[in-house]
Amino acid sequence: MQINAAQIAELIQGSIEGDASASVSAAGKIETAGPGEVSFLANPKYLNFIYETKASVVIVSNDLVLEKPVQCTIIRHAMPYYGFCMVLNAWFNPHQQREGIHPTAVIAESASIGKNVFIGPYVVIEDDAIVGDNAQLYPHVFVGQKAKIGNNTLFYSGVKLYSDCHVGNNCIIHAGTVIGSDGFGFAPTPDGTYAKIPQIGNVIIEDNVETGSNCCLDRATMGSTIIRKGVKLDNMVQIAHNAEIGENTVIAGLSGVAGSTKVGKGCVIGAQVGIVGHIAIADGTQIGGQSGIPKTIKEPNQQFIGSPAMPIKEAFKSQVILRNLPQLENRIKELEKHIKELTSK
Repeated sequence: MQINAAQIAELIQGSIEGDASASVSAAGKIETAGPGEVSFLANPKYLNFIYETKASVVIVSNDLVLEKPVQCTIIRHAMPYYGFCMVLNAWFNPHQQREGIHPTAVIAESASIGKNVFIGPYVVIEDDAIVGDNAQLYPHVFVGQKAKIGNNTLFYSGVKLYSDCHVGNNCIIHAGTVIGSDGFGFAPTPDGTYAKIPQIGNVIIEDNVETGSNCCLDRATMGSTIIRKGVKLDNMVQIAHNAEIGENTVIAGLSGVAGSTKVGKGCVIGAQVGIVGHIAIADGTQIGGQSGIPKTIKEPNQQFIGSPAMPIKEAFKSQVILRNLPQLENRIKELEKHIKELTSK
């Protein structure tokens, strides 16, 4: 597919500097892109590549000041990374819409199947399940009884949607993710063993949510585990029973949110973060990777890091003290030595 700079600028509502007829048929990173490719520059660390890139078209920010001539056609945009995403989605997205129901799929007679769906080999859809229009279910997907899948939602291979759980419109659920497995609920008994607590709730995933591969979203003990609209989960994220993740929050890989915790809107949570149960995280909170969150965060739009986590400025000060501990220990030993000498006299 050949497109030109003028078409790109029209799509993203950007302004062109250079040859508007410059054509591209692929996309690439600014440091490796060649002729006939479109790229972008958003991170200042890559600024030098704008003068070296062989890309034909590069999307940059409106306020970028060029200190010397460039060889490529420039398209300016308020948010170049977002503009580049629009280009990828419009012309280079490999996830094309499929249609048709494979003969090996097993679909209950009472299930409701929408229009223009794709249901791949060995998909199982149980009684009273609902699959929306334009949904795509790749091979070996399982959809349990009374489960619901919204319009334009994509399930990659091996996704499991347990009974009574709901996934909204325009969602992408990557391979191996399990939605609605039992929450971790066990009651101690007099003989020291544990009795399983039946998990009779469900999981509700609202619109425009994406999960990475092998995420685990546990059903509620009672009520619902809720993933609000616009949430993005990385690979291998664990959301425990009765937790709630607020709108447009992003959580990086290997992080876990324990039971009944409520994470606010617009939060950014780094990789390998652990959040304890029965607390609340304020809107706009940012949490650095490998942090441990042991208690409620009440004030919105704050940054935390460390385990146990603390406000980021305090954490950096503590790290300085930790690095100086060997020197401080030596000074204390010297002081003790001097005190001993003085007292002995």
